[in-house]
Amino acid sequence: MLIITLQYIPYNTDVAFLRIKQDVIDIPFYKITFFTHVYTAMFVLPAGLTQFSAYIRKHYAELHRITGWIYAFTVVILAGPSGFYMGVYANGGMISQIAFCILALLWIFFTAMAIVRAKQNNFKSHREYLIRSFALTLSAITLRAWKYILVFLFEPRPMDVYQFVAWLGWIPNLIIAEFLIHRFNNGHIPDNKLKKL
Repeated sequence: MLIITLQYIPYNTDVAFLRIKQDVIDIPFYKITFFTHVYTAMFVLPAGLTQFSAYIRKHYAELHRITGWIYAFTVVILAGPSGFYMGVYANGGMISQIAFCILALLWIFFTAMAIVRAKQNNFKSHREYLIRSFALTLSAITLRAWKYILVFLFEPRPMDVYQFVAWLGWIPNLIIAEFLIHRFNNGHIPDNKLKKL
């Protein structure tokens, strides 16, 4: 993800993904939201990963708290809303647009609920919502993985690819997250194992 982000530094509007977005690049706020979304990805992934480290929580509680707030603030205030705005103009037409907008709304909701549950000292529910949130964060990676797989196996038309990966990029992630939460709640996954995910 860092390599992808670096393509847009400095402020480049004619590289990589933006080459196929020249028809919307000058729409008010699109550039702002795009670069907000791309640049904040550098913080969301590593900050989110630290939340699942039992070692960091135990030995560096303040770091856990700080990175947690960085993650939550970035998703709820910056990356989530900018992702929603970009979703309105997503490649692949309405099928893709609906998928990306739902993804953004769920991402904001799950992250906000993780904050609420932490404030309520309901850390079991806090962790469940954080797992869901981070599963959607990982869609930045899984979406690209699915794109390569589909192109390699089926060689579909470019816009068809976007319609598929718009959903495949996050729905399987969320299903896996719910599966892990369910197994944990039913005692199939030891607490220390889930903490290391």
